[in-house]
Amino acid sequence: MTHKQEKRTDSSRNASDSAPSRLGRPPGERLPGPKTTSVCSRSYFVVVMVFFHVYIINVIALLLYVHYSSGQEDAKPAPPYDDGSNSDRRNPHSPRPPFKASLPRDISLPRIEGIRVGHIQKVSLVPGKVHEMRTLSLKPLLFEIPEFLSEDECRIVMQLAQLKGLMESQLMVQDGQEELAKELNLSPEEIFNLLDINQDGQLQLHEILTHSRVRDGIWLTPENLQEIYTGLNADKDGNGLLNLEEFELLSPDAFQRFLLQQGVKRSQLVRNSRHTWLYQGKGSHQVLQNIKKRVTRLTRLPTTLVDLSEPLQVVRYEEGGHYHAHHDSGPFYPETACTHTRLAANASTPFETSCRYITVLFYLNSVEGGGETAFPVADNRTFEEVSLIQNDVDLMDTRRNCDKSNLRVKPTKGKAVLWYNYLSDGRGWVGEQDEYALHGGCVVTHGTKWVANKWINIDPDYKRQARYEQLVSHQSEDEDDEDLTVNSNIHEEL
Repeated sequence: MTHKQEKRTDSSRNASDSAPSRLGRPPGERLPGPKTTSVCSRSYFVVVMVFFHVYIINVIALLLYVHYSSGQEDAKPAPPYDDGSNSDRRNPHSPRPPFKASLPRDISLPRIEGIRVGHIQKVSLVPGKVHEMRTLSLKPLLFEIPEFLSEDECRIVMQLAQLKGLMESQLMVQDGQEELAKELNLSPEEIFNLLDINQDGQLQLHEILTHSRVRDGIWLTPENLQEIYTGLNADKDGNGLLNLEEFELLSPDAFQRFLLQQGVKRSQLVRNSRHTWLYQGKGSHQVLQNIKKRVTRLTRLPTTLVDLSEPLQVVRYEEGGHYHAHHDSGPFYPETACTHTRLAANASTPFETSCRYITVLFYLNSVEGGGETAFPVADNRTFEEVSLIQNDVDLMDTRRNCDKSNLRVKPTKGKAVLWYNYLSDGRGWVGEQDEYALHGGCVVTHGTKWVANKWINIDPDYKRQARYEQLVSHQSEDEDDEDLTVNSNIHEEL
């Protein structure tokens, strides 16, 4: 017998010897085995399970409370954005609630998500039809909606504009700049530093051009500016730059006077078009009211905000018409007032801007040649104003360099284009100006171009917007709910 066999025999013998002992063990004596869980461990498990179930019950109760509480809040009119639907049921003899100078932040402005360039969303704007909304850029947040308007709606809007009559979109040269400088009490050095964007102590061509275009409404080219320098003997050292000493020799309106003497052509204007405004409130043409309702559904904004915004602007560009690159709304600073809420401002401010949160542009016809809407810096990695004019290429010049813009939208009848002129402040309200929203109308090379603009005006100052809405609401009550025409009087072409 081998060693392995002996070992196997011994183990089997031991097993047989132990079997009777296991079977013959007295009743009630535990079998040997693994140690059982202690009483403490079992109690700890029970306590943990109790706490876990209590926690789950509390969470469910909290969710139910929040759900029913929010439902009750939604059922109440939320100041200051009550759409007025309950105003007719208000007792005219009941006391008016006291005016509050400060209202809580109880609303958040919805923003459409762009997702990515080329992304298509389905939107329901009219009964029985689904529109496709395509993301064109993320900087600015820009969308296009084909067939937003029907052919009949486009025709009616153009006919209403013609019936009312169109006016020149821009005067040849604006006056009053010298008086404004005196009113602000600015010294030549302060004006120089204001124009010196890069603060290098010299005014370069693009800095003077930007100032002249904004102030005078004249689209000067670098060649034009050199002619003015020569005519005024301004650039004495001939380097194409103006230092403070050279600038101080010029009067504030020296450029204006020179331009008036030389004569200004329509092609030299910042914009070359004709326009009119169409009221969209109660009593207006049904097509105009339908467009406003559709815009409200598209933007998902409270009805009151849309109602209190500017009327519909209709613009016609003849052959050769254009609009150089610009922003629909200016940057907002503490000393800046919004044009639409200036009635609610507590104090006078030296500067005003239009505060157009959203632009919705409608193409009323298909243009034979040119007339695209250009976004020169759409989706650029960075934005620098000084880089807009480089190497004799002016990206803001839509007569010469429209083809160099990052994005161009072709005018097609019925199409709508929507973009945001401001960023979000991160808390659901209006933030800083989106500089990438720079855009312009390319020159019309063949035919005529008809467009309409619907701007949504929102003050970045939430309290001032709320005061304005209460002010207008009180005025409408005093006028026995007559047609709301306040905005028609206070809005101006900017």
